[in-house]
Amino acid sequence: MDEKMTRILCIASAKGGVGKTTFVANLASALARAGKSVIAVDANLTTSNLGMHLGIPMYPTTLQDVLKGRARVKDALYYHPAGFRVLPADISLKKLMLPRSSELMDVFYKISGNADFILIDTAAGLGKEAQSAIEAADEVITVTNPELPAMTDALKVIRIADKYETKHLGVIVNRVRHERGEPGLDEIESFLDAPVLGHVHEDNNVRASIRQKNPVVLHRPNSAASRQFRQIAAKLMGEEASAADVSILQRLFGWLG
Repeated sequence: MDEKMTRILCIASAKGGVGKTTFVANLASALARAGKSVIAVDANLTTSNLGMHLGIPMYPTTLQDVLKGRARVKDALYYHPAGFRVLPADISLKKLMLPRSSELMDVFYKISGNADFILIDTAAGLGKEAQSAIEAADEVITVTNPELPAMTDALKVIRIADKYETKHLGVIVNRVRHERGEPGLDEIESFLDAPVLGHVHEDNNVRASIRQKNPVVLHRPNSAASRQFRQIAAKLMGEEASAADVSILQRLFGWLG
């Protein structure tokens, strides 16, 4: 059986609190919902959060165990009910570590060929941990908010991707409110000199889904944010946004079946 052509995407942000981990959890769910094989990797080894977003904060075997040679990669992969696999990080202080890019690259390539997408949730900021993940990935997506400080920091992520010759796909603008003075998507593209791949509105359903530890695309699939996450997934798959959604008629026949 031929191996899959795997896209290794690092999801990065130079500023904490922009919604990077929320984006990873929902993008993985949306891609899986569209029939893609996905592995979500928590490469944030100092302030791990992906497991908590997915409702499974404690895993017996983690990325740290793999990096330290205590476990094989396949022993640290877990299936999530949303239909994708997770390679988690340990949340305990005793397992804090700063991996080298070559170590992460080795892990990523061991699991490549077994998925359509590997999504890497890296540490926020521009430190060694984040840079190692960016260097080890094939492509980078930057998550930002429509605020000048976040956009300025996003510029730094783009420059780091250029430094490591990691392809920068574009920007996700999260928590759009359409408030007075908020820059539009065209302004953000011009400021960053990078394409906006998609945007997600501020949505109370997202906060509720985080409390429920369930991605909003599953928690409230018909919410505005869920539709926007699916549109972004469709764009990454090279499809029209409508292709990521199943029509009402198709869903009806699915239920009848």
